[in-house]
Amino acid sequence: MRSSRGGSAVFRRPLLPPGDRPSARLVRTRRSGTAGLPPVRERKERNCGPAAALLSGAGPGARGAGGGQVQNRKCIEDVIHFACEEKLVLLADEVYQDNVYSEGCQFHSFKKILYEVGPEYYNNVEMASFHSTSKGYMGRGYRGRYVEVIYLHPEIKGQLVKLLSARLCAQVSGQAAMDIVVSPPIPGEESYAQFIEEKESVLNNLAKKAILTEDMFNKIPGIHCNPLQGAMYAFPRIFIPSKAIEEAKAHKVAPNMFYCMKLLEETGICVVPGSGSGQREGTHHFRYSFCLFEIKLTVISKVPSKYFLF
Repeated sequence: MRSSRGGSAVFRRPLLPPGDRPSARLVRTRRSGTAGLPPVRERKERNCGPAAALLSGAGPGARGAGGGQVQNRKCIEDVIHFACEEKLVLLADEVYQDNVYSEGCQFHSFKKILYEVGPEYYNNVEMASFHSTSKGYMGRGYRGRYVEVIYLHPEIKGQLVKLLSARLCAQVSGQAAMDIVVSPPIPGEESYAQFIEEKESVLNNLAKKAILTEDMFNKIPGIHCNPLQGAMYAFPRIFIPSKAIEEAKAHKVAPNMFYCMKLLEETGICVVPGSGSGQREGTHHFRYSFCLFEIKLTVISKVPSKYFLF
């Protein structure tokens, strides 16, 4: 665990006796920009009592995320203002901070912007920033990660230290990889040139796959894929006919789950239904990883579009 100013964002205040605890929820939003903020306020006004907001700086990543968009600076500033106003904890998923492909886009650190907007915010907004070796350019398989916590209540800090002290650490290879991520080779060091060459090769290859994936889905009638600005996933929207929705209901499954199963049966292509990741009511999506070898993506792109349709 990395700690900044002894702070954290695990809980907003000391634990209270069960009868005195307010109702709390973690609010996760997929909507781009600040469009996801009104639902948070709405739930708070309904006495749902959200205590934290989970966001992603560059390309939403693993569980519950995966749209491939990059938050701009204005959006992050708005989120920080909102969190301060509503007394929410910020949980910043920044595991894809190196995976930014689109021209004109760049990764912005929540912590950096939090400090730049002034002391009235960084002295009051609790935040946790997460990073991992199993994403980004290091590749899957290495299990190393850290969380940097800011503005942690002393009593909660004690509970967090207890929690982390009782857990096993990552394997040695994962810790070594994490060390390289946070302290990469610098110019003049023997390994610098090879490190930069391999890192750029991985990221450039992912950028090519992102373009291939976006083009592939947008050529299929009934599917719309937003620009893939970062991360390793696409989250295309699928427009499912009403008869197919009724058939899915008859099978007692979500429409996009029904779609994903049909796609698997017809083509062998396995995608994840968007209903498990949080999507706007009345819409249907699936999540698709473009980490495959480029040759496999090319093969998938040649699958007749009729197999993606009902």
